[in-house]
Amino acid sequence: MADVPPEPSPSARELLGHRDYVFFWGSRWAGAFAAQIQSVAMGWHMYVLARETRSVEESAFLVGMIGLAAFLPVLLLTLPAGEAADRYDRRKVLLLCLTGEIASVLSLAIATVNGWASPALLLAIAVVFGASRAFFAPANTALGPMLVPRRLLPRAIAWNSLAWQTASIAGPAAGGFLLAHAPQTAYFTTFGLYALAMVFVASIRGNTRPEVNPGSRWQLMKEGLAYVWRQKIVFGAISLDLFAVLLGGATALLPVFARDVLHVGSEGFGVLRASPAIGATLVALWLAANPLRRYAGGFMFAGVAVFGAATVVFGLSKAMWLSVAALIVLGGADMLSVYVRQTLVQLVTPDQMRGRVAAVSSVFIGASNELGEFESGVVARILGPVGAAVFGGTGAMIVTALWAKLFPDLRRADRLE
Repeated sequence: MADVPPEPSPSARELLGHRDYVFFWGSRWAGAFAAQIQSVAMGWHMYVLARETRSVEESAFLVGMIGLAAFLPVLLLTLPAGEAADRYDRRKVLLLCLTGEIASVLSLAIATVNGWASPALLLAIAVVFGASRAFFAPANTALGPMLVPRRLLPRAIAWNSLAWQTASIAGPAAGGFLLAHAPQTAYFTTFGLYALAMVFVASIRGNTRPEVNPGSRWQLMKEGLAYVWRQKIVFGAISLDLFAVLLGGATALLPVFARDVLHVGSEGFGVLRASPAIGATLVALWLAANPLRRYAGGFMFAGVAVFGAATVVFGLSKAMWLSVAALIVLGGADMLSVYVRQTLVQLVTPDQMRGRVAAVSSVFIGASNELGEFESGVVARILGPVGAAVFGGTGAMIVTALWAKLFPDLRRADRLE
């Protein structure tokens, strides 16, 4: 019997014809842009404040502590956050989270203007920001698939990533430019972008309340954990991201590389921060126009392996152009693996469980990003920033090989349909 040719891929015009999805995409872009500027500003601000009285290694450690402070609330609130996304109106949950983020960055801006900013205050704001993000991530992830038909989901995921990555290019560059004037300028700009994201979310008019499964809150939380554990493709995909990026999180040390390794200052720091997003955006643009149809698992593992190798090159580089090139490759490889992971997870997860599964995924992602920053800071304290980057990139490649052996079904995953 002859093979049936695959259906043509739905067009981007069809996807963008869904009004609520367009507002969702706009909120995702504005919120990501704000988060990038805030992250750049807080990392640089912490390093500058710490270097007034501390060594390079101690200051790098404090920069890494911002990541830990932001991650701890995510870890503690993961299960209730996922349950909330599957019980309450997801649009309203996002509005409440954005309110918390606005309050945190506005407090930091006011404190900076009045000369109250300190490493302790930056860490406290990171905790508040982390608590808001703990609830934001699962609600945001679960809301997107409600706004488009299922057949448009792979393309929507690519466009969602495109929103994040384009903001990730503009955000660090804008952050570096704003920091050249004053930290409070970056914080007030972040405030305005979060407010814009709130307007976009408030403009969504469709049904954003999920079907609620019967059972107590604790039962629903346990159900979500059990589902992730049983679905080995889901568990393998998100745990690969956890350990690979946890070890390869050398980008947390960019303030150190910019100031004391490459000697390029705050504007060079902005370029370095934007470089991974440039690579990621190029790959996201390609995926938005040409969603993967075959060999999904192989592409994901290849992406993580290249991510680790590029991290090693970045760590060893002493030239700005080579560091930028390595970060661009790193970002593109990461985008490829993230696209496959997100598409696989969302396609196999029923809507009434998306919040809880997204919450578990978010804590894994949060662990990889935030604890990765902490791990990089700790290793940098022992091995120095260059040693930390080489150690992390090598570890990411080892984890990739190990996971390919432990999760053969994930490695053999083929069609994203």
